[in-house]
Amino acid sequence: MRYLPHTETDRREMLKTVGVPSIDALYKDVPDSVYLKAPVEGLPDHQGELEVERHLKALSAKSMNTSDVPSFVGAGAYHHHVPATVDYIIQRGEFLTSYTPYQPEIAQGTLQYLFEFQTQVAAIMGMDVANASMYDGSTACVEAAVMANRITRRTKVILSGNLHPHYQDVVKTHAHYAGFTAQTNPTVVQGEEDLIDAIDDQTSCVVVQYPDFFGNIQDYTRLAQACQENGALLITVTTEILSLGALTPPGDFGADIAVAEGQSIGNHLNFGGPYVGLFTTRQKYVRQMPGRLAGKTVDVDGKTGYVLTLNTREQHIRREKATSNICTNSGLCALAFTVHMSLLGETGYKQLAAINHGKAVQMAEKLETVGVEVLTSAFFNEFTVRLKKPAAQVVETLASEKILAGVPVSRFYPDQKDLANLLLIAVTELNTEQDMDQLIQKLGEV
Repeated sequence: MRYLPHTETDRREMLKTVGVPSIDALYKDVPDSVYLKAPVEGLPDHQGELEVERHLKALSAKSMNTSDVPSFVGAGAYHHHVPATVDYIIQRGEFLTSYTPYQPEIAQGTLQYLFEFQTQVAAIMGMDVANASMYDGSTACVEAAVMANRITRRTKVILSGNLHPHYQDVVKTHAHYAGFTAQTNPTVVQGEEDLIDAIDDQTSCVVVQYPDFFGNIQDYTRLAQACQENGALLITVTTEILSLGALTPPGDFGADIAVAEGQSIGNHLNFGGPYVGLFTTRQKYVRQMPGRLAGKTVDVDGKTGYVLTLNTREQHIRREKATSNICTNSGLCALAFTVHMSLLGETGYKQLAAINHGKAVQMAEKLETVGVEVLTSAFFNEFTVRLKKPAAQVVETLASEKILAGVPVSRFYPDQKDLANLLLIAVTELNTEQDMDQLIQKLGEV
């Protein structure tokens, strides 16, 4: 087999060196009760590569691909165009097989692109410093909350009711096992959410989404001031990173930590992952920042060099004392982000954001002409509408017509009957006017 090259002679020599008579002896401590007594029922026998390929292709053909049908799905994962250059570069062997750059003398290329990645992310967020990426947006969110707890020496985290429900769940799971409190504000579909009254002298941080789960854009300047006055931190979460090409960066209205999901730039939907978490903060908090930080310096000859900096032993050895136990950095996804962002440049990034917003406005106007109520007044490329029947039923019906109409809010809030008719619709540069007209027509029929 390709990945199991050892011959029987090799195995005998290895077992002799280890000092055991057989491979089975390596598992003598595994109780007999946990061994399978027969093959797993329902699983087919192994087959050749040709047969497996045919079977998998047949299974794949049953899936509806967002590239083949009109798609308005968002809710934290967005269908954008990824230039062919991005995939070509990240599949080069020197990038595809690389791992953690512990040895800077042989990892200058990796360290340089991580440095460039950090520079891009910090600029987008309007913040002082960014790390060399996290797993995804949700884990970046919880790492930000835990970091705020360390800085403030408090343990009460206030979550916006309009923070993505999946992100809320990740924070609450960590809170349960890490011993801090995660308090969730009520959900507000329309209008501004008031979080200031929830802040007290025990509050570590307030976590808001920008734009929020329902697409609302809110100015958090007053909230940032209230947090500062009470010794708490403001954390912003952005699930659609392209939106910051059009909106005021979090750093400009006073965020202390700004995190995001970077999937929209350079990374395909990939059926849900892998994605890339973006993490930025103020310079004064840099020593509490989780993950890796690539720095730029000069060697003894004055030549530019790149290194991992402010990296403590605890991150790798004394794990219980580490600021974070994140053990990888989505490096290939970060590279994809950097390549795409380099191709766009600042001007292209802003233009792409403007195109997304313009198409979303066009879609909202078309929906209103057929009597669909648009609930979100200020949005980027995603907004919430109210249908005349349960959104989940409508989405399933339109899916059978080869249209992915959006995401029913009820999938995230199944117990809130008042949200059953709400539908999240995301519009990107990939949605044509024909796509929009198809959705309008089919919605009218349904």
